[in-house]
Amino acid sequence: MIRVTVWNEYLHEKIHKEVADIYPDGIHQAIANGISSEAIAVRVATLEQPEHGLSEGVLQETDVLIWWGHMGHDKVDDAVVERVNQRILDGMGLIVLHSGHFSKIFKKLMGTGCDLKWREAGEKERIWTVNPAHPIAAGIPETFVIPHEEMYGEHFDIPAPDELIFVSWFEGGEVFRSGCTFLRGQGKIFYFRPGHETFPTYYQPEVLQVIKNAVKWAAPSEAAKPVRGLHAPLENEEVKKNFEEVLRQWEAFRAQQETGQ
Repeated sequence: MIRVTVWNEYLHEKIHKEVADIYPDGIHQAIANGISSEAIAVRVATLEQPEHGLSEGVLQETDVLIWWGHMGHDKVDDAVVERVNQRILDGMGLIVLHSGHFSKIFKKLMGTGCDLKWREAGEKERIWTVNPAHPIAAGIPETFVIPHEEMYGEHFDIPAPDELIFVSWFEGGEVFRSGCTFLRGQGKIFYFRPGHETFPTYYQPEVLQVIKNAVKWAAPSEAAKPVRGLHAPLENEEVKKNFEEVLRQWEAFRAQQETGQ
């Protein structure tokens, strides 16, 4: 069972009727309903909850965090961003959707401005699967259409993705790297472009299938956590003995320094 937390600002739905009409229970709930299964257990969290719903306890019980944000990026507490960042480095997966490209956590992980071209005109978006062998593309056709979406266009100011899985074309002529993966520490990150709040994108089967596939891909591996820092040799017993003596002398020196002797 993969434990997923779907995070959403849940601001547009409370302010704009056209958004509430499409997502009456919030974007987060639409995504949660669309991906929940016997293999995926989903909880939701929102901006206005204590600690934005992302307490240490919640994050420790989260294998994959899904993030949707737009108008409240600056309202996310930096301490929560640091907490999420550390969990990702320790192995929690992260899926960033649509305008989450400007979230504090995504920009921190990318180390770039993450800016792009955009136009809200309800244009047709055609998504091409350019890496069909990737697990995130499982069951996805070579190409599919989202009838109405916000346009995102290149240049997308991100580092070169570790893997590019989907590319979008818009009827205005722009193209966009719309499905990108990144590795940070032990964590796996997937950015997926579709999902403007005024369109019913998160009810479309292909979009939900991509997110479900990404959850499975981003879930923590069973690999042992790397050990870093001063490290004893593993193979040569003579070298190991010498190292242990050096370590003993170093610890004795530190103890003298601490006692002032």
